[in-house]
Amino acid sequence: MNQGDGGAKEAHVINLQSQIVRIATEAKTQAVAAAFFDYETDTAWSYRGDAWFHAASTIKVALLVALFAAVEDGRLDLDARVHIRNRFLSAVDGEPYRVPAGRDANGEVHAAIGKTLRVKELAHYMIVSSSNLATNLLLDLIGVEAATRTLAELGISGIELRRGVEDEKAYERGINNRITANGLIRLFRLMHEERLFSPEASRRMLDTLHQQAFNSGIPAGLPGEIREHARIAHKTGEISTIAHDAGLVFLPKRQPYAVAILTEWGADGNSQQETVARISREIYEDLIERV
Repeated sequence: MNQGDGGAKEAHVINLQSQIVRIATEAKTQAVAAAFFDYETDTAWSYRGDAWFHAASTIKVALLVALFAAVEDGRLDLDARVHIRNRFLSAVDGEPYRVPAGRDANGEVHAAIGKTLRVKELAHYMIVSSSNLATNLLLDLIGVEAATRTLAELGISGIELRRGVEDEKAYERGINNRITANGLIRLFRLMHEERLFSPEASRRMLDTLHQQAFNSGIPAGLPGEIREHARIAHKTGEISTIAHDAGLVFLPKRQPYAVAILTEWGADGNSQQETVARISREIYEDLIERV
């Protein structure tokens, strides 16, 4: 790389970071982090990439990986049936709690209470429509310790899985699932490069993530004519003070890029997904200009 190339890349870095800071300031966020790895240019970049955030539903990607690890090891079968119940034990004191139907983005798993669903159906609902009930059922099957051990064995740092979702007692005690932008990039890279498990398992996980139903973050940031032909395998995460999106963006006639955008807000925050989309657009434009 000649000196001119280095200067151009440094200018890109400075400009992208300043644009993200500007967007975050205009939106009045409390914190923002972003990272990408571009396979087309072999370029990695991050802004506050190791800063910790409440994971919200992005932790479900880590659980999906732990699920497929259990399947690959023969501990679980994707076609096995699971009794659907709504009773879980708090990470604080072991007392039972439930996932309120009104706080779940998916109603189909709640409608199946007292019946059974296959493991692969729960995995689909957990990712595609972000079912909290499906998430907790799968976490109970796998176990928090086993899932954490899987992430450590795979060398995935920057992601902490500590409890089920809607465990209010744990939330009040500060026991939360946490992620970093760099941690999510590492996870998606391993998945895309088929370095987690078998190629078939990696493809199945990506196929599920490609079906994501909530697309107002990373996908919305792409220009309309590009978005129409793009394929995006991603997972959003949103609660009252958090809005995240992370995944892999496959564009026509170029190699894909992995991207993670994390935002934290005050209690009166608004335009969360719009802000994620604006940052997604800045990253897309930066990458296109690099080629």
